[in-house]
Amino acid sequence: MNYMIAAHSDIGIKKNTNQDSLMIKVAQTRLGKVCLCIVCDGMGGLAKGELASATVIRVFENWFEKDLPKLIEAGFDPTELKLQWDNIVLEQNRVLSGYASRNGTRMGTTIVAVLFIGNEYYCMNVGDSRAYMMNERLNLLTKDQTFVQYEMDAGRLTWEQAQVHPQRNVLLQCCGASEVVTPDFYHGQVVPDQIYMLCSDGFRHVITPEELYNKLNPYVCQNEQIMKANAIDLIELNKMRRETDNISVALVRTCQGE
Repeated sequence: MNYMIAAHSDIGIKKNTNQDSLMIKVAQTRLGKVCLCIVCDGMGGLAKGELASATVIRVFENWFEKDLPKLIEAGFDPTELKLQWDNIVLEQNRVLSGYASRNGTRMGTTIVAVLFIGNEYYCMNVGDSRAYMMNERLNLLTKDQTFVQYEMDAGRLTWEQAQVHPQRNVLLQCCGASEVVTPDFYHGQVVPDQIYMLCSDGFRHVITPEELYNKLNPYVCQNEQIMKANAIDLIELNKMRRETDNISVALVRTCQGE
């Protein structure tokens, strides 16, 4: 599989720092090209959220460069991948919470990560950043770890009520600010000409799923230039509609070939 990639992050119209961090890495391996895409949405005062998200990104970048090649060489095992990612999240939760405690503050970050390898993807989620896949329609791959999602699952809130609920941004889990962090894992098949989108919650609050799909579907986004331009257009639309959060999106289009 080949990959077209594009990403953009914006501080937005209100915050003093951009606490989002993102990364897309592609490497050639004996299993063909692999791609790792991650978006982290940090939180915490005095730029501590920026530190939290950037720290997690650096750890995953190191994993991609040093540990993934060993995992592939040993014969790629999805169970071992899950174990390694679990261990990263648990360790970073300990590191970040320890740093925050010593400095008398709170800090943490969401994490949504997707590894594309062979004809499959492996996705991990902590918090309320999201992963989507677009083919003939927009498909949400992850489930938010939030209070309103929990209430919706229990049948106590409708989708419409959740969009305006005063606690809609309350996370149930966050790397660095939760006593226990249990990531959700997802897995699926990959075929050419799909677009995968990872985003922080600031990217999706004030624009509709239809608007997302119309701008970013694979029939429109035929190359990296269009992908980047349309991602920026949607970020500017968010700002025009007065989204107050940082706004970040990362896009991966799957393509035929090695």
